[in-house]
Amino acid sequence: MVKVNNLKCGYCGACVGICPRNAIELIENKIEINDEKCKGCKLCKEICPVNALEE
Repeated sequence: MVKVNNLKCGYCGACVGICPRNAIELIENKIEINDEKCKGCKLCKEICPVNALEE
């Protein structure tokens, strides 16, 4: 599963918008990934401009 490296993340929300399963939310300047909804397509990882999403 994909995890967020909060030290790199700029909270731009690009990953939130690209997720086809609505598994990612931006809540109070923090990206949260719902592991139950996420199916591991890694579109979020591909779109992240600062490479803050890691496996």
